[in-house]
Amino acid sequence: MPGCVLAYSGGLDTSVILGWLMDEGYDVHAVYVDLGQPCEDREAILQKARDIGAASARIVDAREELCRDFAFPVLQWQAKYEGVYLLGTSIARPLITKKCLQVAREVGAEAYAHGATGKGNDQCRFQLAADALDPRIRLIAPWRLARFRERFPGRTEMIAYCEEKHIPVKASVSKPYSSDENCLHISYEAGRLEDLEVNGVELVEFGMSVSPQAAPDRTETLTIDFESGVPVGVNGQPGSAYEIVDRLNEIGGRHGIGRIDMVENRFVGMKSRGVYEAPGMTILYTALHLLEQLTLDRELVHLRDRLAPEVAELVYYGYWYTPKLDALFALIRQAQQCVTGQIMLQLYKGNMLVHSRRSPNSLYDEGIATMEGGGSYNQDDAEGFLRIQGLPSRVQAQIRPRSY
Repeated sequence: MPGCVLAYSGGLDTSVILGWLMDEGYDVHAVYVDLGQPCEDREAILQKARDIGAASARIVDAREELCRDFAFPVLQWQAKYEGVYLLGTSIARPLITKKCLQVAREVGAEAYAHGATGKGNDQCRFQLAADALDPRIRLIAPWRLARFRERFPGRTEMIAYCEEKHIPVKASVSKPYSSDENCLHISYEAGRLEDLEVNGVELVEFGMSVSPQAAPDRTETLTIDFESGVPVGVNGQPGSAYEIVDRLNEIGGRHGIGRIDMVENRFVGMKSRGVYEAPGMTILYTALHLLEQLTLDRELVHLRDRLAPEVAELVYYGYWYTPKLDALFALIRQAQQCVTGQIMLQLYKGNMLVHSRRSPNSLYDEGIATMEGGGSYNQDDAEGFLRIQGLPSRVQAQIRPRSY
């Protein structure tokens, strides 16, 4: 029988897809990519795949790679989709595809399947990554196949199928929303969240953070160390990329940091509403930005700020493995070489306040910046500077006077 690798989460959809692929005549190799999902029982998920009849089921640990090679380069760009979303799901999908294709190569599978719907962004991210990494692989997206949708028009039919096949499922009624999680964030969408008059933050049972109202009534101070734009330590303790994100999730989570509720423009053209929590990454975005204020040249940081929305779009749409993004990541690695130092923050009920900042590469010169008398800045120089800057305006005012 032909082999197929399935990106397997253990939920209702991928469990049904696993059984359906077997019905279609495939030997299915279930791959659970461990991205630090905070609320999932990995061994139970693997056992479930074996019980369904998967030809193989395995966990691939990609936590460190996710943070080090995927999340941190996006962090260095300060890339946020539509100025808000930190791209936690978007960043993870190309890595999941990479790991699944590595397994496909190992077991000799000819197909790669995922459970993303035909309405969302994830189908784009999975497929564009697969096309870039192995154009020979056949991608199976069951939700885009009419025969699959006719067989499973809703959750009732999916649950009935599971009962018929003796597939263990916890679901019995429709959840009020769906979620996707990894160590970078948890996203919540669909279900009752599709009603914009529903308070999403009150509806969702957050898995990584308490509400700001329930956070401690005192500030907590923490320090974050960076080397060349890469986080390397928290509170004086060095750590790997994943360890740092994990620590900051715990710290930020207990202070209600990093919750958002937004309506975004999907790649496929529709607007959708999502609720997100990303305590650790939200802290890192803020801390790195504060350090950049000391260490980055004005023209360089302004260029970065102009390009950051484009980076966010490329990541959100799924164009991870492209020459354009390769070049942009090379640019930001070079730009961040001097971004070394330490930021101290105070966290309080969903807020982050800067306490102190220092860097051996700081471009801030108190002697130049001081508003007091003296210093090394000669204010007489500003006269000529402004005469030159104002020259075009003076010429135009003579030729084309403005009414006022």
